[in-house]
Amino acid sequence: MTSTLPPVVDPVTTRAVTTAGSKPARPRPSVGRVAAWIAMIAVIVVTLFPFYWILRTALSSNGAISADPTSLLPTGFSLGGFERVFGLQTTKEALSQGGSGATLNFWQYLLNSVLTATMITVGQVFFSAAAAYAFARLRWPGRDKVFGVFLAGLMVPTIFTLLPNFALIKSLGLVDTLLGISLPSMLMTPFAVFFLRQFFLGISKEVEEAALIDGAGKVRVFFRLILPMASAPIATLAVLTYITAWNDYFWPLMVSYTDSSRVLTVALGVFKSQAPQSGTDWSGLMAATLVAALPMIVLFGLFAKRIVNSIGFSGIK
Repeated sequence: MTSTLPPVVDPVTTRAVTTAGSKPARPRPSVGRVAAWIAMIAVIVVTLFPFYWILRTALSSNGAISADPTSLLPTGFSLGGFERVFGLQTTKEALSQGGSGATLNFWQYLLNSVLTATMITVGQVFFSAAAAYAFARLRWPGRDKVFGVFLAGLMVPTIFTLLPNFALIKSLGLVDTLLGISLPSMLMTPFAVFFLRQFFLGISKEVEEAALIDGAGKVRVFFRLILPMASAPIATLAVLTYITAWNDYFWPLMVSYTDSSRVLTVALGVFKSQAPQSGTDWSGLMAATLVAALPMIVLFGLFAKRIVNSIGFSGIK
């Protein structure tokens, strides 16, 4: 009796043939995944739509905006708004396009904003780093209690400090100066100290003790060891501080009165108040807003990943 044996099949060869001859099946998207993508796209559209509307209005003419205010595309395409912002139009041309005809010293306002934001950022980052190092590494009586009181400043609304700060700046004779705008927030803030202290607590004490054994003092350790190691969170804090100082409006409005100290955010309000009798110069106002916001948008876009990573690494959830 003859028995028939099944053919010997090499599993490796069979697997290779099967893989080469057929494409792997793609997983079917679940309802939850599709809903999550739809929700995320909707959030992105809602977030970016105001920026698009600013650009659309800036590229439109004032007369066309009034005639067709609901159009999603620029109506009566014109660069007149940007020309009025940069002072490239005569008074007659500005009035004919719905502008006020008043001059806007844009470059002076831009320089004031850059100087003010830079002074606030440099001073706040340096002094906050020094205070954070003192709270994280130095031992002195009542350190934790003082830090708790200092941290309670996060719960004090900013509006409560405006009047005392104004009285102080006025007594120092710094009203209507760039230093007067910068000084109240140039030293340190509770958030900046807390942010850097969280990072300093994560630095190994052995590294610092080794430097002290080699003869380095606390000041040298701070400048030569701690600050270089904290370059990432310091850069993150600098970007956040610069953006906050750039966008500040109410305090510069209280302190500055002339073009010599007026920053861009206040200048936009002045530009809007100079509207002609025909109505607000929306094209010029949106063009000025876009130009003022563009540097901060670019800055945040370049450092967005570092900001997110540093916040997560520093323990702030």
